[in-house]
Amino acid sequence: MEFQLLSTLSVIFYLTSAIVVGYCLKVRLPVTGNFRLFYLATNFGGMLIQLLLLQHLVQTENGLRLDVVNMFLLVTWLMVVMLILGSIQKPLQNLNIIIAPLAALSVLLAAIFHTNEPRVVTASTELQSHILLSVIAFSLLSIAAIQAILLAVQERHLRNHQPNGFIQALPPMESMESLLFEIIWLGFISLTLALFNGLLYLEDMFAQHLVHKTVLSISAWLVFSTLLWGRWRFGWRGKTAIRWTLIGLFTLLLAYFGSKIVIELILS
Repeated sequence: MEFQLLSTLSVIFYLTSAIVVGYCLKVRLPVTGNFRLFYLATNFGGMLIQLLLLQHLVQTENGLRLDVVNMFLLVTWLMVVMLILGSIQKPLQNLNIIIAPLAALSVLLAAIFHTNEPRVVTASTELQSHILLSVIAFSLLSIAAIQAILLAVQERHLRNHQPNGFIQALPPMESMESLLFEIIWLGFISLTLALFNGLLYLEDMFAQHLVHKTVLSISAWLVFSTLLWGRWRFGWRGKTAIRWTLIGLFTLLLAYFGSKIVIELILS
């Protein structure tokens, strides 16, 4: 009963936060002043409750529960934390219209599908550091993908000479692009550290049960490294940057969740 109550409160906090930001965008108001404080407070409340749920679901005496639902819950929690911290210095509030509903969805799925008997991973300190770096990388690059989607919508409206609606509340395209690449750099560095950590401490990253994750993760790393090189060498921007960002995240999504979804939800 307590678990269901906490889940409900977290969902309410997140959806309220998304509605506030959505309202500001609809009426073309910047998310500042009282709106900003309310957005931060509701997200912070949802994030704290989600942390309690994570501790209950993921941490066990025998190891970590890392099924699909719990991983989704962990990723969205990190995305909210990064959004709150990033909003202090950068204009990230607009991303909340996607991130907060995603967090609410992850909490809702955890409340519906949580179980006391999922697969438990006995994790050494090295493995835990690898998992943490991997989840941080995926969370950052997911935020970058959301930023890329907003940038694509903004570019389309401006190209069609229809800069109306919530588009007018977004920062200039140059600022949106600069922010996109700042987030990609942070995610790329985290992904690099995760792969390096895995090569150092995992017994065999190319073992049969890990080879697809390793190959797809390296492929995603190559996609993002190509994008960053193209940005530095040729000044890639706009559609090119958006396309490469989404391809990279999709590849990483397959690496992190593809096999888990097949094994845990389809074959089980």
